[in-house]
Amino acid sequence: MTANTTSATRLSDGDSTDRTLAAPAGAERDAAFEEALRVLAERRDEFNDQGHVPRDFIRLLKRAGIYRASTPERFGGEPLSPAEFCRLVERISEIDPATGWVASFGSQLTYFGALPLETQQQIYADGPDICFAGGLFPMQEAETVEGGFRATGVWQFASGCAGADILGVGLKGGAESKGRPLTALIRPDQARIVENWNVSGMRATGSNEVHLDNIFIPREHTFVRGSDSQLDEPLNRYPAIAYAAQVLAVTALGAARGALNYSREVGSARTSITGGNPKGTRPSYQSGLAEAEAKLRSARAFFYEQTEAVWELAVAGAEIDEEQRALLRLATSNIAHVGREVTLLAFNLAGTGAIYRSHPLQRYLQDAMVPAQHAMLQSNTIEAAGAVLLGADVTIPSFP
Repeated sequence: MTANTTSATRLSDGDSTDRTLAAPAGAERDAAFEEALRVLAERRDEFNDQGHVPRDFIRLLKRAGIYRASTPERFGGEPLSPAEFCRLVERISEIDPATGWVASFGSQLTYFGALPLETQQQIYADGPDICFAGGLFPMQEAETVEGGFRATGVWQFASGCAGADILGVGLKGGAESKGRPLTALIRPDQARIVENWNVSGMRATGSNEVHLDNIFIPREHTFVRGSDSQLDEPLNRYPAIAYAAQVLAVTALGAARGALNYSREVGSARTSITGGNPKGTRPSYQSGLAEAEAKLRSARAFFYEQTEAVWELAVAGAEIDEEQRALLRLATSNIAHVGREVTLLAFNLAGTGAIYRSHPLQRYLQDAMVPAQHAMLQSNTIEAAGAVLLGADVTIPSFP
């Protein structure tokens, strides 16, 4: 197929949604990524105002290969290592962290590895570029019927649902899943999206509610998130829950970098709006900028160092022990918190002008507050990592 081909994604025969395929790997795909960044710089205010990343921009991200980065090679994907993918999300987030958050879900097809192979073959039948979004909580009780489930309910926080090809919702597990909750896959046209995302930070993620009314979901379209994969590819050996946290946390790195880039630009200016000494000549500004730069680079280095160490084990098919997983979760939660701290440092350097809603730092400030609030990145995950390193009991489910 050519790069501009559009085709269909099936969850069952006759059911489809249109989508776009990635540009050929190499220079053309790199150019597509740079074009997406250029368009994002022009339209990020539009995305924030309307409260979601629109489908036409999702197509640009697909052209850039974002939504085949976790599709298995077996089904035509071109999987990226977690570090490679996180660097792409980080760059997007330097321009607009909320769009980086939406793009981060290009990693989540790793979860599909737990589906029966026949179902995976069906999903990827017409190509590997799939945009998946999920509103998994609160978990809902579904009626068990012949061949699957019937689900009615409301699910929150469905980030990126406006541009998704497939949606996921959370169902309470039963005996066959050993009580573990299920993710159920549905077509977007089976759901009603209710726009209730009235927030200050990460507004453009469009994390609205998903409503279902007596929808049948075949059993083979459900899986336990993070459970054993039916595939044996390196990305399916990498810790799935940790990866899901990583791609969200890295948006805070991008936000902090965007904020510091602005601080350096302002600090290099030759004049001050008050008529006083330029900001960059003030010792407090110089030391504040240096401190923020050191904090950010240190946290980032630990994050990518541990990511690459665990990836090497996954590629080799070696055991990834509990301590390695705990360090991965620690490095991940750390960048969410340090990213927030560094963005606040940049805000402090900016002075009074930064309080205006139109100020360039407001985008980074509001969005950077969010990742560390996520359940997978809150302070208790740092505590849990310490417990693992000390051989103590961990009270957080599915950690590390």
